[in-house]
Amino acid sequence: MKRRSLTALVGAVSLALSSVGIAVAGEADTTNVMMKNLKTDSSIGTIQVREHDDDGVVFTPDLSGLTPGAHGFHIHENGDCSATMKNGKKVPGGAAGGHYDPEHTGHHKEPWSESGHEGDLPALYVDENGNATKPVFAPELDLEDIHGKAIMIHAGGDNYSDQPKKLGGGGPRVACGVIAE
Repeated sequence: MKRRSLTALVGAVSLALSSVGIAVAGEADTTNVMMKNLKTDSSIGTIQVREHDDDGVVFTPDLSGLTPGAHGFHIHENGDCSATMKNGKKVPGGAAGGHYDPEHTGHHKEPWSESGHEGDLPALYVDENGNATKPVFAPELDLEDIHGKAIMIHAGGDNYSDQPKKLGGGGPRVACGVIAE
């Protein structure tokens, strides 16, 4: 059998097995994160998080019920999506803390920057039907470093800067999930 045919066969078998929940070789560095709407506490779908050949992490969403357009998409420092109180107001997902920033840079930057938060991800794009299915690649992350952290989706987009608005200007937190350890 030609190598190309064998590779295709192995890929097809792996896809079939993974679709029924059976892990196959090479999928050990993959986890699925259940995402919840922070207002209703209802599921909006999942995000598959997987290591990509030691080059970063790929986030593959299968989400619905979101507002169309670009959304700020980040790893937050705590694996807790519950609400907190700040200045007398309820903050949905506030227990997740701030953006994951183990180097304490204090700066919101592009996802490929080495001088900003490691939790700064590329924007999540939601289609006109409210679905997000396009993978997002984060080259500065390792899966083992983000186990136990939260994935957060914000109401607005992300300008990859602290100007003119802090933390990319994404605004309120709308959905959250915890990356299992």
